Amino acid sequence: MSRVSPRTEILRRAAGRLGVLDWVRIGVLVLGLVFVATGVLPAGTARSSVERIAPLLLFLFSVIILAELTKEAGVFDAIAQRMARAGRGNYVALFLLCVAFASVTTIFLNLDTTAVLLTPVMLALAARARIATLPLAMTTVWLANTASLLLPVSNLTNLLAADRVALGTRAFAARMWAPQLAALAVTMALLWVFYWRRRMRGADAYDPPTPAPVRDRVLFSATGLACLMFIGAILAGVHTGIQLGIAATAAAAVAVAAFAVRDRSALRPTLIPWQLMVFVTGLFLVVPALERFGLDDAMRAVIGGDDGVAGAFRAAFAGAGLSNLLNNLPAYVAGESAVPASNRDQLLSLLIGTNVGPVITPWGSLATLLWFEWCRRWDVRVPMRKFVLTGTVLAVAGCAATIPALLLTG
Repeated sequence: MSRVSPRTEILRRAAGRLGVLDWVRIGVLVLGLVFVATGVLPAGTARSSVERIAPLLLFLFSVIILAELTKEAGVFDAIAQRMARAGRGNYVALFLLCVAFASVTTIFLNLDTTAVLLTPVMLALAARARIATLPLAMTTVWLANTASLLLPVSNLTNLLAADRVALGTRAFAARMWAPQLAALAVTMALLWVFYWRRRMRGADAYDPPTPAPVRDRVLFSATGLACLMFIGAILAGVHTGIQLGIAATAAAAVAVAAFAVRDRSALRPTLIPWQLMVFVTGLFLVVPALERFGLDDAMRAVIGGDDGVAGAFRAAFAGAGLSNLLNNLPAYVAGESAVPASNRDQLLSLLIGTNVGPVITPWGSLATLLWFEWCRRWDVRVPMRKFVLTGTVLAVAGCAATIPALLLTG
């Protein structure tokens, strides 16, 4: 019998822990590297693409670690418990509080944070309060996408768009506040009709959960303060990729320092969001290569060059459609190159389509993929037919409502 080296055994175990989504992300990166190695994607183009996203990767790396440690300290759990108790058993009040919680998390801490961290909190809350899980789960995934319009930090696509149209945080919010309100209004209405009505949730009232004690008040306070520091930096006008990366890194450093003193065991390698970083890097190598072989021309034909009302709707629905076929990040990157540099309204409309639209298929956005993974872990049954049909209604109605709101702020 041949002996297996300890290193080989470790690699085998690590591979066994990788899920299907992890292998997809690795495959995307490998494909991108193959394109570079074979000359399909010129080295200069690859370098420019990676340099463009380097500050965004720093932001993504830091904000996910910040959010993970904040959750580890019990901040999100405490907010969810207080939220459920504040509802006093009333489903209308709980619905409004859940919408506010998911929206604020998405707006200030990124939609992937909502998918990764808020989903398990909501599902655990449903179990403790004996609430139907699907309404809470759908609130999380829909708002992770549709509440990601207001600030550059809310979505990676926003950071790319803000850089392209040279809009700082306040200027970006000045253009996107009306579309964001429109998207939230449509999302709330459809959530209530499809998932939160009495016939859908199955109960007239719920039992507020008993409060759980905070495990470590020092960690709770330190991570909460770190989040407030990051939000304060955003509100103070930090908006470029480099500035956001530095602000997120500083806030994450506060949280890491607190855990280094109080609970070093929590600082484990699994905190590093390698899956997101691998996937994003791979996409920014694969998409430029595909653009060289016809994707760019196809997107120009679909989107057109009209910066008026018709062009705005065309760009939004093209972005939404391509997002649900591929993924919203490559859909935005491909669409961005097809939109003329002077067509600011059309570019922001494309952004709306790639943010609000990818709620139909499980792979429409990375946040939706992460949400499905959490639902699988918690054994939450998601009726796929209903998910697709209701998501189609939201994507169409959401884009139709947000584009006029965008044009009114122009």
